[in-house]
Amino acid sequence: MREIVRIQDIRKTYFLGPVTLPVLKDVNLSFPEGSFTAIMGPSGSGKSTLLNLLGCLDRPTEGKYLLEDVDVSTMDDDALSAIRNTRIGFIFQSFNLISSLNVLENIEVPLFYQHLGKQESRRRAKELAKSVGLGHRFNHYPNELSGGECQRVAIARSLANNPAIILADEPTGNLDTKTGEEILHLIENLHQEGKTIIMVTHDPEIALESERTVHLRDGEVERIEEHKGR
Repeated sequence: MREIVRIQDIRKTYFLGPVTLPVLKDVNLSFPEGSFTAIMGPSGSGKSTLLNLLGCLDRPTEGKYLLEDVDVSTMDDDALSAIRNTRIGFIFQSFNLISSLNVLENIEVPLFYQHLGKQESRRRAKELAKSVGLGHRFNHYPNELSGGECQRVAIARSLANNPAIILADEPTGNLDTKTGEEILHLIENLHQEGKTIIMVTHDPEIALESERTVHLRDGEVERIEEHKGR
């Protein structure tokens, strides 16, 4: 199976005045196309930093990040922005919806960078909203939606640009158990459809829904756990 993501000897160090803070240390990982990987680790283990690097929100201090065989680790800000807007979908714990936009308009945000016509953009947004069970909520605003509905909008938005990878950061963290299970089921459906998903979670039960879990500790890969039967 083709590797859609490979990171090689990745280091991330923050320089805070005279203080040097190494956060990731020689991390090597690959993610096959269509795989579902969970990332776990205690606070300060480097989970968020790794996700930011994979999402092209930050650059490594050393090492290579290959996305679809293209080295993105040395790209400038404009090039990284283009990668984020066309090849990566994000699902955040806090939803990150724009409060002044309705459901369809929030989903359409990534499509702005695709230079689609207004009609095509709206057609795609409606199709995505229906796919996550929001066909009856097109014109509602975030403050009129439940937490689960907001996360469904975020999932639909993450799919708008037909991304190479979907990054989910604690996607059920702000939801009650039942709603969290529904959102996890939606994410699992995306995986079954062939999407490559990388998900940070603190919950071992949620991690078990993935095919494997990467355990980080002190900025290093402690172990990789394959989930049998997945």
